[in-house]
Amino acid sequence: MGMGNLFSATMISGSGLTAERMRMEVAANNIANANSTSSATGGAYRRQQVVFAAAMEQANGNGAAGHSAPQTVSAMNGVQVVGVEPDQSPLPRVHNPGHPDADADGYVEMPNVFLPNEMIDLMTANRAYEANLKSLQTFRQMAEQALSLMRASG
Repeated sequence: MGMGNLFSATMISGSGLTAERMRMEVAANNIANANSTSSATGGAYRRQQVVFAAAMEQANGNGAAGHSAPQTVSAMNGVQVVGVEPDQSPLPRVHNPGHPDADADGYVEMPNVFLPNEMIDLMTANRAYEANLKSLQTFRQMAEQALSLMRASG
């Protein structure tokens, strides 16, 4: 086993940590804007979603084309954040004629952010982050034990 394959587990876990941290930041931003009826782009705030891509597909050159080719262990590179995109689900309309952003009929477009969904996103991202962190900690412990065995035998 080459050194590149030995540390690929750490690279995969590291990419997972980065991706899940981004997912938590986006969910927190969504929660912070759950009542924002006006945004810089105009209209109510739209919920943001993180888009992931498997880095293995990108390494093999078939991520964009969508072709399936044989995958090799050496090509596994974890996950990559491709971008953050707005959720295009409809914005709920609430009748509130006294609101400064109300239209002529008294309706206000509200953000398409629903707190229970965002809390679930936060919890699942947190669990995935913890799992990746535990994987890194386990690798570190295994490496330390291997080094101590090598020292003892030599």
